[in-house]
Amino acid sequence: MSSCCDMRTELSGKSVLVVGMARSGLGAVEFLARQGAVVVVSDNRPAEALGPEIQLLKESRIDWEAGGHTDKVFSKAELIVVSPGVPLTLPVLQSAREAGIEIISEIELASRYLEGKIIAITGTNGKTTTTTLVGEILKTAGFPVLVGGNIGTPLISLVESSTPQTWSVVEVSSFQLEAVPSFRPHIAVILNLTPDHLDRYASFEAYAEAKFQVFRNQTESDFAVLNQEDPNLRRVADRLRSPVLWFSASREVTRGAYFDGSHIVLKSPDRSESIVARGEVPLKGSHNIENVAAAMVVAHLAGVAPAGIADGIGNFKAVEHRLEPVAEFRGVHFFNDSKATNVDATIKALEAFDSGVILILGGRDKGGNFRVLSPLIRQRVRSLVLLGEASSTIRSQLTGTAPMLQAGNMKDAVRLSFQQAKSGDTVLLAPACASFDMFQNYEHRGRAFKIAVRDLIQGRE
Repeated sequence: MSSCCDMRTELSGKSVLVVGMARSGLGAVEFLARQGAVVVVSDNRPAEALGPEIQLLKESRIDWEAGGHTDKVFSKAELIVVSPGVPLTLPVLQSAREAGIEIISEIELASRYLEGKIIAITGTNGKTTTTTLVGEILKTAGFPVLVGGNIGTPLISLVESSTPQTWSVVEVSSFQLEAVPSFRPHIAVILNLTPDHLDRYASFEAYAEAKFQVFRNQTESDFAVLNQEDPNLRRVADRLRSPVLWFSASREVTRGAYFDGSHIVLKSPDRSESIVARGEVPLKGSHNIENVAAAMVVAHLAGVAPAGIADGIGNFKAVEHRLEPVAEFRGVHFFNDSKATNVDATIKALEAFDSGVILILGGRDKGGNFRVLSPLIRQRVRSLVLLGEASSTIRSQLTGTAPMLQAGNMKDAVRLSFQQAKSGDTVLLAPACASFDMFQNYEHRGRAFKIAVRDLIQGRE
């Protein structure tokens, strides 16, 4: 089954508007221009904030507008490709929709031209680790594989490398799934669902429905992989046309993978096979047992033999910015979990440590409830170091849970954390917030943390 072709349209000479100049938007621009489309780009950010992007557009002789979106530009488009950061509720997009202009996401555009089969992985947390692990297992087993999407490389940038034999392993976000009339992964995974992005969605239910779009175009010949532990996912299973396989970190499943207390087991209706022991999983935290089990199910569905799955897991290394070990200095361990951009991710990070944690929290609030962190903070956290816009909100919601210190920047946060730590303790960056108040993205924040740790060790703090 190829994922393209039925919805493929002639782009040469077609007027296409790309909304947003971030990575996926620029990837779409480059692809569309190579196909001969007449491309225009619109971005709400001021031109002075888009210097390199605008220079690229000028060199390619592509028209653009910045500092706002105009009806004039939108009304002329025959097709609009929307970047993930752009809400579909924008008035100019609503007007375009009413005028009959097709509006799609970058992953939808890519899927119309991508050859081979798509594995789409989403969920509130664990997407990047699981996507990377699936790619590693397939690569180790000798499968032709491409990895991209929300993980960093836009899916549209993989199109020209794809063949009918390719497996494209794609991390997808709720934002990317809001406009996917034909996007059809052969294997679709939702790892978990907890409240997130409530600064964009009116409710948790609206956020969950956006995630469920990953199954929208699947048929009986595709597969859905769901977390048995998540009640929201158990409820959605009956709505799906595709057969469902399950994974679990605590209970046996009828078809899929589960942790039996010592091994992760691959289970079919007529057979059970232990694939890896817990000690052979090179990832910290109980949540990563779920991620590994999910990856095992996907790899099995793709045709990887059990021995090949075990080899891929054994070769895997922790992904940058996801409970990433950074350094040990004077008995204090430093971990970078900058990707913990919501409260649930911070819970999972804290659960990976028994006690003695100095926790760096803060950034831009996404509407999360920090109070739910209270029990774990009381049990495992020695001190809280607050950083960024959400500091006052966090302080008000977590007063009385642990001593709190305020940092002015990341270097300050690392210095204060180390001062609070004792030998054997852990300094953990798991902010429970977005990064955009002080940093370009979570990667930038994670790198700043690692640089600050390095400077501390080298005596430059």
